[in-house]
Amino acid sequence: MALFERLKAEVGRGGRLEAALGSDRRALRSRYRSLAERFWPVTAERPTERRPGVKGTLAFPVKRALRPLLRWYVEPVAHDQRNFNDAALKLVDELFEEVDRLFGRAAELAGRTDGLGDDIGRVEGKLSERIDRELSGRRDDSRLLGELEERLTRAERREGGTPRTVAPQATATAFPDYFAFESRMRGQFAEIKERQRLYVGDFREAAPVLDVGCGRGELLALLRDEGIEARGVDADGDMVAYARGEGLEVEQADGVSYLEALEDGSLGGIFLGQVVEHLPPPALVRLLELSAGKLRAGGVLVAETINPLSPTALRNYHADLTHAQPLVPETFVLLARQAGFAAIETRFLNEPPAEERLRPVELPRGAEFDAARSALAANVDRLNEQLFGPLDYAIVART
Repeated sequence: MALFERLKAEVGRGGRLEAALGSDRRALRSRYRSLAERFWPVTAERPTERRPGVKGTLAFPVKRALRPLLRWYVEPVAHDQRNFNDAALKLVDELFEEVDRLFGRAAELAGRTDGLGDDIGRVEGKLSERIDRELSGRRDDSRLLGELEERLTRAERREGGTPRTVAPQATATAFPDYFAFESRMRGQFAEIKERQRLYVGDFREAAPVLDVGCGRGELLALLRDEGIEARGVDADGDMVAYARGEGLEVEQADGVSYLEALEDGSLGGIFLGQVVEHLPPPALVRLLELSAGKLRAGGVLVAETINPLSPTALRNYHADLTHAQPLVPETFVLLARQAGFAAIETRFLNEPPAEERLRPVELPRGAEFDAARSALAANVDRLNEQLFGPLDYAIVART
């Protein structure tokens, strides 16, 4: 494509040169051609000219007398000069004709390159679509393979007689296989583990940490790697079996019931990762009150949930039938404050991929487009903020 652009630029310069010279070039050619034809016929028969002045008057009869005597010498030279002039004029004419042909060819190529550029653009678009389809297919195959591996691992670790769930909510049994649903819709173990790595710093000085609704134990694995004491509880038996298979301390229990059995002030940190949106309001309020009571002074609660301010995120919210209600950040912060937390910070997380967002629109350059360019850019930014905001948010609350 770079070579094509270079060729197009060269051809374009040729077209501009033709336009710049145009009639001036043809007029110049005609002028010099007339001058050359005037001096072309070199001959010894040219009339003798009388120069002005005494010297010219005295020399004139001498020139006339000597001229017939020198014709035998001058005429062969004049004949050769005429042949040379004739050949030179023919060569110049051919050069001018060749230049005209080149300019015409350049103009023709300039017209063709415009169409060629469109063709190349269409071919590039088709190739790009084909490559995207191939890569997307490979990513899908890799994802399906990862999900299958996790489900097989879950089956190997499942213990006979373990209840599938101990959650009190009726929606907990909405899916015959919630483990498979989570793996497909939310992400695989390694993916979620990397996404939760940013919370490790919040719990570095907060041991012991309790992960309520720990799932497969992604955060627990991160805290273990950092030497931070942590354990987890989850209502789903498959999740618990998988996490225990990773060597993590996890118990199958309902989070609210588990917290009620703990001593007040016995925890330094509590993590709720994508849990609160599953709870009806009474259970959510009770969970926040228990969390504030079980944390020691200066303890930290980190609760991540789906961001309902983002229409894109709401798609993920409504895909899970076990969700009770979305929580806008202001409501969540208010509930946490009423539960007894003092300092509360809100963090927005997980921006959608750049290719899913609206792209800036280029307007022609020029001062007359400055106002429109500024307004258009502001509108695109505003739409991206409203339609393609962060997919999740978390509150970090301290007692």
